[in-house]
Amino acid sequence: MSARSHKRPPARNAVRICLMALLGAALLMALVSPPADAKVKFKIPGRGYGHGVGMSQWGAYGYAKHGRSHKQILGHYFKGTRLGSAGSKKVRVLLTVRSSSVKFSHARKACGHKLKPGKTYRADLDGKGRNVRLERKNGKKITGCGKKLTAKSKKTIKIKGEGTYRGKLAAVADSGSLNVVNDVPIDAYVKGVVPNEVPASWPAAALRAQAVAARSYALATGVGGTGFDFYDDTRSQVYSGLAGEQPATNAAVKKTSKQVVKYQGDVIPTYFFSSSGGRTENVEHGFPGGSPKPYLKSVKDPYDKASPDHRWTVTYTRAEMKSKLSGLVKGKLRDIEITRTGSSPRIVKAKIIGSGGKSTVSGDDLRFRLGLRSTWAKFKKIK
Repeated sequence: MSARSHKRPPARNAVRICLMALLGAALLMALVSPPADAKVKFKIPGRGYGHGVGMSQWGAYGYAKHGRSHKQILGHYFKGTRLGSAGSKKVRVLLTVRSSSVKFSHARKACGHKLKPGKTYRADLDGKGRNVRLERKNGKKITGCGKKLTAKSKKTIKIKGEGTYRGKLAAVADSGSLNVVNDVPIDAYVKGVVPNEVPASWPAAALRAQAVAARSYALATGVGGTGFDFYDDTRSQVYSGLAGEQPATNAAVKKTSKQVVKYQGDVIPTYFFSSSGGRTENVEHGFPGGSPKPYLKSVKDPYDKASPDHRWTVTYTRAEMKSKLSGLVKGKLRDIEITRTGSSPRIVKAKIIGSGGKSTVSGDDLRFRLGLRSTWAKFKKIK
């Protein structure tokens, strides 16, 4: 073997060893160093909780702690309004939807038949699912009721699987399902709402303001369902019937009985939410596409500082942001640019800036995709 041929194998070995060393180093770096997207983070400071339109509940709490009456509180958030009377009215609240029957007790009369309050009865769909019939507990038919069964009680009615409620039970046939509805006087409804919207331990003025706001909202709005006006959850107002009532909130409802907020003689939709961050928002910005209203304008909210959500911050990696904004990021996420705000700093429109282009997004979409407490937010890219 010549000297030249003798030297080649060690050279190949050296190259191989060098390459292995470089690959090992690269692998080690990959293991110990986070990906570039993990290094870049987006810090999102914000304020408030909720849509920002109307009455801030924590702001109302602060005003009450500073000696303001419920009339003054409502007048601050709903400019140009006054308190008026609604008279005696009823509302219909959807409690649940059943595929067939619902059992109930404490009723004295249904579908023209006298009932024994101590016994349990059933409202059930007929064989075609188009009408409702009154049955005994065991399913034996008593009578047909047409499209709706209404069960009346002396004070309260118990609905199995739902709870005990003031007013009446209405079971309404709706395209093969049974809408289970509580037909209830407005003040009884408000008693079941207020303690679910604010703590019963809050000052009396704040509870009264909430009672009037809940009553006004109920009488000025509605969802137009089959046999019902409202849901019993956050789609309308959270309502739990007799089980949710508290002495302090019941007293607030009684003290403000029939009171509503009016503007030029009409009851207005008194929107409310948790925390403003220091300023509320115009309705057309808080609910994009809505019409401006003189009584739903942005106002300063100095006492909202009591809220645990007055100021907040969340942080996401670039990878987390891109995942949450799936479909909106073109290429690599570079930044989020706020292009339009409301009367407060809440975001109305923003642009998602990527290496491959830009996408436009609404403040609400941005909020819900990123799980933010409100649209009052800023975006800071940090490394």
